[in-house]
Amino acid sequence: MLAAVPQLFANDPVPLVFDTDIGNDCDDVLALAMIHSLQSRGECELKAVTITKDHPLAAAFTDVVNTFYGRGDVPIGVCDSGVTPEAGRFNTLAEVQDDGQDRYSHDLRSGQDAPPAVDVLRQTLADAKDNSVVICQVGFSTNLANLLRSDADAISPLAGPELVRKKVRLLSIMAGAFRDIPNGQTGKPAPYREYNVIKDLDAARYLSQHWPTEIVWSGFEIGLNLKYPHQSIDQDYGYVEHHPVAEAYRLYREPPHDRPTWDLTSVLHAVRPDHQYFDLSPAGTVTVDPEGYTRHNAKSDGRDRYLIIREDQKPRVMEALTLLSSQPPAP
Repeated sequence: MLAAVPQLFANDPVPLVFDTDIGNDCDDVLALAMIHSLQSRGECELKAVTITKDHPLAAAFTDVVNTFYGRGDVPIGVCDSGVTPEAGRFNTLAEVQDDGQDRYSHDLRSGQDAPPAVDVLRQTLADAKDNSVVICQVGFSTNLANLLRSDADAISPLAGPELVRKKVRLLSIMAGAFRDIPNGQTGKPAPYREYNVIKDLDAARYLSQHWPTEIVWSGFEIGLNLKYPHQSIDQDYGYVEHHPVAEAYRLYREPPHDRPTWDLTSVLHAVRPDHQYFDLSPAGTVTVDPEGYTRHNAKSDGRDRYLIIREDQKPRVMEALTLLSSQPPAP
């Protein structure tokens, strides 16, 4: 056992970019907490957070979470898309005060004071080693599609596709559905138009057509079959009086409810792809049709795979997701 210990730390931390529509669901917050825990364990380094929810408080709340975990200097970039422009149920925590003081310390008060997401993405990639960056996209494809459309500039002499091809190793994306999903009215399984795809359909289609490096998709069916235990929200976050993750979960919907872990699964694969938490489909090509349905066409040299979860894998995955999300900040 002692001889194996150095192997645990043999790999450098994964340089990670988190692209999120934070504010539309509480799983984004759990996923961001996971990233901070994985960084505290030396497994990744959060290089930037870019946001696809077009409301100023999305960036401010992201800074709340980053600051809570001791990393308030992580760059944050925002979009200008008009997609989901409402504040959301919990991003308003960035404005809550107790006795005239911020409940949660943070410096970024509004997304209006943050740089454009494409600039943040281009700078992060330009500064990175070749073929090193992992991007975890758990919201809309807005920012990454705009990155692909970007031209050479003062940040980098490379246009978007060339910059991505040179710097990005993997795109781990929560989007689409690769199994039929029970219809909410009839209960019968049917093809499913997934939220992250259809809310900015043009961007999702552009990304699926033009992204130049490997993509692993976590479809709607994966997180739907792995639900976060509400008991953890009640029991595991009480080491402080106010916790932004637990409070966001409760504001999104008051427990008891076990929220699907859609975004968390993409983070887990992004940082720990070799831990056999999931199986992978054969290689192929994922297409997004004009109505927003995703399809995987097997092809031996294809760019795309999607996650598959077996029954015997579920307990181990849920243990990892729960423990990492609820891990206290490092001293």
